[in-house]
Formats: sequence, C-alpha cells, structure tokens
Amino acid sequence: MSERIRLVLADDHAVLRAGLQALLSAEPDMEVVGEAANGSEVVEVVKRTRPDVVLLDINMPGVNGIEALTELRAVAPESRVLILTMHEGTNYLRQALERGSAGYVLKQAADKELLSAIRTVHAGGTFLHPSHARALLAGEQQPATSDPDSEALAKLSDRELEVLRLIALGYSNKEIAELLVLSVKTVETYKARIMEKLELHTRAALVRFALSHKLLEE
Repeated sequence: MSERIRLVLADDHAVLRAGLQALLSAEPDMEVVGEAANGSEVVEVVKRTRPDVVLLDINMPGVNGIEALTELRAVAPESRVLILTMHEGTNYLRQALERGSAGYVLKQAADKELLSAIRTVHAGGTFLHPSHARALLAGEQQPATSDPDSEALAKLSDRELEVLRLIALGYSNKEIAELLVLSVKTVETYKARIMEKLELHTRAALVRFALSHKLLEE
C-alpha cells in the first residue's frame, strides 16, 4: 500500500478534533499525526511532525488561523494547508488564498467533500468549492482592461490559458494531462512557463490570478 497522507488538525474545539480524528483515521490512505488548539501551537506541531496536509481552523484563541497560515508557509512550505472553517464570506477566503492556502472547505460540508479536498491538495491541486469561486468572481468589480496584469495575460498562448484555467479549477497535473492528451511532463512545462510569464511562484497565486481575470467564466 502506498504511504498514507499525514495530517495535522488545528481547531480549538476538542470535540470537533475528535470527530475529525475518527473520520480521517477510518480512511486507509490517511493518518492524523498531530493536533493543535491554537495558531501558535499548530506551528510547533507542524515543525515537529512535518505533515503532508494541515487542516486549519480560522477562529482560534491567540494567533488565529489566517495569521498562523503565513508562518506555516514559511516554516513548512512543503506542507499543504487546507482551511476548514464556518466562514462562508469571501473576505477570509481571499485572505487565505493570498497567504498560500491550498484550499478552503466549510465545516458544514459533507464528509465526502472534505476527504476529496484533502486528497486534491495532497496531489498538488487547489480545492475551491464552485460556490466559493462564483462568490470571488461576483466580487470582482475592477475591469480587466485597467488591471496592470492584463499585459502579462496577453503573453499566454491559448494552450497556456487552457492549462491555467484547469489549474484554477483544482485539477492535478495528471488530470490536466489526461484531459488535454498530454504527458505530465508537458503539463509541468506549461505550468512553469505560465509562472515565469506571469511572475507568479505558487499554485495558489495562479488560482488568484485566474479568478481575478475571470478565466473560470464560461
């Protein structure tokens, strides 16, 4: 069996952590390697355990999840951070993406969605529920023509735009390769070229760029 996804849970509610522990431990490809009750504690736990994925709540005493996210990306850039929260508005969602979150899941979401989100971000994808993507798009008021990045967008070829859109929709490199009938290596090359042209350095940054330029609209 392949190695399991190693997880850290960060939430100030012990009952919720216990429920998540039971849910995740029942999955054959997942294991919980650490827990934390606040933002400061999760940074220390992540330093010690080096998990694959961190499930991070926003509302925690002391250092909150958004503040902890910045430090987590600095001390453990290899760990993917998935925000798990009750906040449905776009304010926290935007902050999470800007600070490097790989995904955003509501606590009231079905168990299946959470498990899918964990596997998606572990595989290198970005998990964003369609309703969150629509909310972000609806909140964009500034026309693209006045955006200083519009010139950079024009540098992308049609195929690069296609790859960028699929990245923003949360597809992994392997899934993009299958959809476009390309090799994974070719998709990785496209991704690297897109990052270079747009001067962006993370997958989350590509997602934000695609959303702000309305590339997810039909």
